[in-house]
Amino acid sequence: MARVSRRHSGTQTHPVDELLPLPQLTLYGFQHILAFYAAAVIVPVLLGNALGLSDEQLVHLINADLLTCGIATIIQALGVWKIGARLPLVQGVTFTAVSPMVAIGIGAGGGTAGLLVVYGAVITAGIATFLCAPFFGRLVKYFPPVVIGTILTIIGITLIPVGLQNAAGGSHLIGDPAYGSGENLAYALGTLLLILVVVRLGKPILSSLAVLIGLIVGTAVAWMLGDAHFDEVADAAWFGVTTPFHYGMPQFELLPIVAMVVVMLITMVETTGDVYAIGEIARKKVDSDTVTRALRADGMSTMLGGIFNSFPYVAFAENIGLVRMSRVVSRFVVVAAGVFMILLGLLPKAGSLVAAIPHPVLGGAAISMFGMVAAVGIQILAKVDLREERNAIILAVSLGAAMLPTTVKPFFERMPDDVRAVLDSGITLGGLTAIVLNLFFNAFTRRKAMEIDWEDYEDEVPPAPGAPSAYPAQPAPGAHPAPGAGATWR
Repeated sequence: MARVSRRHSGTQTHPVDELLPLPQLTLYGFQHILAFYAAAVIVPVLLGNALGLSDEQLVHLINADLLTCGIATIIQALGVWKIGARLPLVQGVTFTAVSPMVAIGIGAGGGTAGLLVVYGAVITAGIATFLCAPFFGRLVKYFPPVVIGTILTIIGITLIPVGLQNAAGGSHLIGDPAYGSGENLAYALGTLLLILVVVRLGKPILSSLAVLIGLIVGTAVAWMLGDAHFDEVADAAWFGVTTPFHYGMPQFELLPIVAMVVVMLITMVETTGDVYAIGEIARKKVDSDTVTRALRADGMSTMLGGIFNSFPYVAFAENIGLVRMSRVVSRFVVVAAGVFMILLGLLPKAGSLVAAIPHPVLGGAAISMFGMVAAVGIQILAKVDLREERNAIILAVSLGAAMLPTTVKPFFERMPDDVRAVLDSGITLGGLTAIVLNLFFNAFTRRKAMEIDWEDYEDEVPPAPGAPSAYPAQPAPGAHPAPGAGATWR
């Protein structure tokens, strides 16, 4: 549970900057690893299979991904110079880049030849993101709560089906009679119910470990019943190191670079929403400088990803949901998780142990975490006056657009490959819709609307459970904000 520590003569340390004792750092950090692992390795698995890589090459991609994830997470949470938000944000490979990378790799001939073109585009897009971060950070005023809240709600709603697919046995079982079986449902529901019981009945420190407890107990039960297997742990190597440019020097081609830069523009919007979400959870002020530092970390991490045989990076929404559930907001917990990721990247045997968690068990935990991401978005939307027609239409149309790629696939199958690679994502399409509609309704008109000025907020410690929010409530219709209030009329 988040606490306030005091140092020296009565000064306060915000819970985000509190260094917890080593045992707590270890437990909470490992919990982040379990929440993060499946989503972290799925991107290299999807890309490697699509490009026809061998099993050995696929294992190397996974190890490289975990190693770079750890480095990226430490950069984001700990901060280096003017790089990193210094917030409890876990970095992982963005799902938005999967379709474009598959298209780029296949277009370049597949195999390692396709990977080299992908890495050239990834490195260039990372550099572009790093350089554009200050400019993008100054655009924060165009991301009012109605946009940020809508994007976060979309992220949560879009990811919940991923958790449900895992609960049914994993997307790899679709079409198999085992997919959606009662046994899988029992594991998922059992894990979810255990998490809920621990949160409801456990003491604060136990409640903060609810997801970890659910995953461990769920896996143990599955193992005792013969449904969790650890054979791959014995076969995995003890030590493995990824070297820069393992598959050869990257190839830089114009169209793949353009496609990947567009992808990174979308992830910059997603990162902006994630930064505000974690600021809302931790009661930590977020301003344009915070966003700029977070985006620089994305750019540097993505560039390192291309060098160390990995991919573009973004803050992981499921771990934001975990922070919301556990109420442990110390960024040093995430730094500890980053250290664990590096170890997993260097120790394939340890990584295979975490990978042995059954999909239904993981799905049961993921449902609650992804739902928490949507809940944070709704929490931000609660500060928006949805009686104002323009705000309501931004939310309504954006939610509809986000559902389009998953419900009507033929729309996108008929599009050119480059267009489909960018738009065939609910998060991307819904987020772009929210941004464009906000510009159309609010930024390019003279009509005044009340927006929360994020930069007016002071750092505040998280209130006790049940305490009133530190953020200002919406004024009554016709009311004017008091002098110095954290809201402006435009």
